[in-house]
Amino acid sequence: MKPDTLKSKIFLDGGNPDETKEIIRLLGFLDGQTTNPTLISKNPRAKEHLEHGGTFTEEEIMEFYREVVTRIASMIPRGTVSVEVYADPSTKAEEMLSMGRKMFSWIPNAHVKFPASHEGLKAAEQAVREEMRVNMTLCFSQEQAAAVYAATRGAKRGDVFVSPFIGRLDDRGENGMDLIEHVLAMYRKGDGHVEVLTASVRNPDHLLYALKLGSDIITAPYEILKEWGERGLPLPDEHYRYETKGLRGIPYKDIDLTKNWQEYDLRHDLTVKGMEKFSQDWNAMIGRPAVAQR
Repeated sequence: MKPDTLKSKIFLDGGNPDETKEIIRLLGFLDGQTTNPTLISKNPRAKEHLEHGGTFTEEEIMEFYREVVTRIASMIPRGTVSVEVYADPSTKAEEMLSMGRKMFSWIPNAHVKFPASHEGLKAAEQAVREEMRVNMTLCFSQEQAAAVYAATRGAKRGDVFVSPFIGRLDDRGENGMDLIEHVLAMYRKGDGHVEVLTASVRNPDHLLYALKLGSDIITAPYEILKEWGERGLPLPDEHYRYETKGLRGIPYKDIDLTKNWQEYDLRHDLTVKGMEKFSQDWNAMIGRPAVAQR
C-alpha cells in the first residue's frame, strides 16, 4: 500500500514485465514505468535471442517492444508507461514524430520519450499539439528543462514529463541531485504543466533525496525498488542529509521561462552520448551498423 505521506509517484525503470509484477507485489503499488531501447535489449527474451547470434528485423523489434509495453501497461492501468523513439544524433524531428505516433497508439497510457535535443524538442512541440503525452529524456541542464517547458506550453499537467539524468552527471564528478533541486525551483515560477521525473537513479540515496526534494516522479531500477520495498518503504525525515561524497556542485541559474524554446542553449555532450548509446543498442538488435561516434 502506498504510504499516505508519499507524495512523489514511483516508477520502475525496466523492460521486463516479470520485474513489474514483482515490484507491484513488494511495494503494494506502482505508479508507472519507464522503458528505453537499452532496457528492451536486456529483456530476457531479447537477450537470449541476441546471445545466440540472432537479430530482429525492424518490424519484429517494434512488435516485440509493443508486446512488452502492452503487458506492462495491463499491470498498471491507472499508471503510465514511457516508450522511447529511436533517435541517434542525426535523426530528424519528423522521423521521431512518425515513430512516436505509432508508439502512442500501442497502449492507452503511453508517454512517448523524445530526447531533450533540438530535433527532439521540435518533435515534442508538435506531439503536444496532437494531444500526445511526452517524456523529454536525456536532460542534463536547466536550459534544456526550460526549453521543455517552453516547447510544451498549453499542455495540461500530467501530459509532460522532463527526465533529468542524475547518475550520469555523478559519473563525471558533478552532483546530479543539484539539477533536480534547480529544475524544481525554476518550475515553481511557472504554471506547473511539466512534471520533474528523476531518472538515472543509481543508489538508495538518490531515491531518498529525490523524495525529500519533492520530485514529482522518481523512476528507479528493479534492484533499488526491491531493496526499498524490503526495508518497508522508508521515507526521509527532517534529519535526513544527502551525502555529496565530493561531487562538484552545479550552480543554480535564474532562467526566464517566457522565451521561445529555440532561444535556450540545448547543447550538452551527455545528451549526444546518451542518444548514441540508446541508438547503438537498438541497432544491435536489428543487426544495423552502429552510428559513427562524434
